[in-house]
Amino acid sequence: MRRLKLDHLQTFLAVAQYRTVSKAADALNLTQPAVTSRIKALEETLGTALFERNAKGMRLTQRGDLLVHYAQQFQHLSNLVEERVVDAHAVEQLLRLGVSETIAQSWLPDFVGALRATYPRLKIEISVDISLNLRQQLMGREIDLAILLGPISEYTVDNTVLPDVPLAWFRAPGEDPDPAAPVDLSRIPIATYAKNTRPYRELRAAMFERFGPEVSLFPSSSLSSCFRLVEAGLCVGALPMSLADRSVAAGRLVQFDPGWVPAPLQFSASYLSEPRNHLVESAATIAREISLQEV
Repeated sequence: MRRLKLDHLQTFLAVAQYRTVSKAADALNLTQPAVTSRIKALEETLGTALFERNAKGMRLTQRGDLLVHYAQQFQHLSNLVEERVVDAHAVEQLLRLGVSETIAQSWLPDFVGALRATYPRLKIEISVDISLNLRQQLMGREIDLAILLGPISEYTVDNTVLPDVPLAWFRAPGEDPDPAAPVDLSRIPIATYAKNTRPYRELRAAMFERFGPEVSLFPSSSLSSCFRLVEAGLCVGALPMSLADRSVAAGRLVQFDPGWVPAPLQFSASYLSEPRNHLVESAATIAREISLQEV
């Protein structure tokens, strides 16, 4: 027992959760041989087999199932020490971020800068994707923190609510830069978010209610592409106001009011509640602080 190591227990919990060495290795940012070596060393230390290996993966033995409870207690204690004792400048971990493009195009650089200022030795991986995919990645433990259209309604997920992102209508100036110039939304394509997103569904439903099924939508997973299409005069768009400021100031876009706008976008910094991770909780708090500065 004197040779029992915390990283061996953490690796054991990952394998117990994912049921395969490969998935546990990805989650821990380790190689598969390293995970296998740690499990073997832990089994030798305890003098018992913890897993049964078969074609379907790794299944806990009776003693392995018993160890899960104690390993979780060790991990919880480790997290408390990290939170209350360890200097943030000494934290050397990997944080896997998943962010929606709305965030990536706005305050993500400031957020990463604030993280690095607080945790100088932190390693950060960033994935930019639509919220549906980010949710799946979070639930599959492929990422640690998801900043997405939320909150996520799952009892296993904690959500830090972020400020709403207002939307507005934009068009190219054309020959008439007057914001009051009428725009017939039933006759011009509308650039918007990707099909399998909440903003797209809500906009499609609203346009159908007002103008019928003939309305033309240009869905895209790339907000920058949406803005370029609108600036080129190929369509109009209901897009985040905060991302349009520079284009409006430069005269490339004009905001207009057709009498209604889609509801603001609601975002959250979401993470799995178990096992508790002080670093991820801290990152969610920092995300909220940075997002409030953007409002």
